[in-house]
Amino acid sequence: MTSVPFTRVILRDQVRDVLLARVMSGEYPPGSRLVETRIAQELGVSQAPVREALRDLEQLGCVEYAPFRGSSVRALSVADLLDAVPVRAAREGLACRLAAERITEAQLEQLSALIGRMHAAADDPRAESAADSEFHATIVEAAGNATLARQWNQLLPHARTFISMTLPASTRGSVAERHVPILDALRRRDPEAAAAAMEEHLADVATRLQANEKETP
Repeated sequence: MTSVPFTRVILRDQVRDVLLARVMSGEYPPGSRLVETRIAQELGVSQAPVREALRDLEQLGCVEYAPFRGSSVRALSVADLLDAVPVRAAREGLACRLAAERITEAQLEQLSALIGRMHAAADDPRAESAADSEFHATIVEAAGNATLARQWNQLLPHARTFISMTLPASTRGSVAERHVPILDALRRRDPEAAAAAMEEHLADVATRLQANEKETP
């Protein structure tokens, strides 16, 4: 009796994940219309899970709905992103504290490899942003706390937009190095130092975001 709604929930989640990945990758840029019928036909599903997935994305803050126009990708403002900074700092600081005691050697090597990818992608903002986001996601995963992971995922659109908006050409080369203190503290298994390094990193990114906004004509 419960198999039908359970399957529908899973389908909604799968559609949501596909759409979120497209928004985060830039395949659906800000302002893009998300037409239920078109998406349903493309994914081979009915409109119901697409409609539900779009509602989920609206709750995440990366999709907005307007009467007679439907859903579209929301452009997060600088104010939106800055509002998220203290929330991200609290959650990712906690993630670092937990991860310092639980992170595996394989995950530490993954973080090191991601810093290497950031270095290699210095001339490719999209690839650099993807590696940056994966670095933070790996720490949250290493924390091993499901509730924290769910809450962090709610801010994923803010995190990815936050990263992409703070990578002007003049500062791209330094992005990778700003993650090194976090990794060093995790390698030392120092919870407080790891949390402090993450909080300092996010404060620095917020400062760069504000500076970029002032420089933008």
